[in-house]
Amino acid sequence: MVELQINTTQNVNINFIAASIGERMLAYVIDIVIKIAYVLGFGYIVFDIFKFDDVFNDLDGWSQQAVYVIFMLPVLFYTLTLESIFEGQTLGKRIMKIKVVKIDGYQASFPDYLIRWSLRAIDMIMFGVVGLITIVSSKKSQRLGDMSAGTSVISLKSNVNISHTILEELDDSYQPTYPNVIKLSDNDARIIKETYVRAKAAKDYETLIKLRKKIIQVVEIKEFNDTDIEFIDTILKDYNYYTQGM
Repeated sequence: MVELQINTTQNVNINFIAASIGERMLAYVIDIVIKIAYVLGFGYIVFDIFKFDDVFNDLDGWSQQAVYVIFMLPVLFYTLTLESIFEGQTLGKRIMKIKVVKIDGYQASFPDYLIRWSLRAIDMIMFGVVGLITIVSSKKSQRLGDMSAGTSVISLKSNVNISHTILEELDDSYQPTYPNVIKLSDNDARIIKETYVRAKAAKDYETLIKLRKKIIQVVEIKEFNDTDIEFIDTILKDYNYYTQGM
């Protein structure tokens, strides 16, 4: 079990458990099965049910190659597309409860997924031996694509309580103060809470002031009358209030 320490832009270290080799391999196998199911299922529908083979045989060589390419596009771009849509997860990763994240604590973006995907061919040399070696030898369990994109794959199976999440316990009568908190992402809220909890426990008022100023800048809040601690606590509760039904 490899512990992955992510250092956020607020200089807060957040610890995750890196996905194991077994979890990543099983996710990959599940994705392979899904791709095979697509090829067999789509091929059966097109060629057996709709009898496209008669039309296909009448095409010239270049046209047949074009059909093959179009047919295989979903397989080729499967990982890139799903990781972009599901924020770091393919169907296999989702089933195995693992996810691609940025080492700097931010949510990975499309360019990051693109870099990982483009280097996948190198990682899969010798049936994945190159990728396996780099994951085992890397301190952060990264394959070549992860190293280039600044990402890693973490496990989402860790047992956590509410103090370790972005959730805040709210009374039924709670009334929000700052509707602009919806500008924050889940990752932003998580980083804010991690920073807030640690700074508050350490009585690190300088960090609390910096965090409050950053939140005001991002959320675009013009007026507030609370202390730094009260303000940040309200921000977290408001975020939970507005997003709990999403």
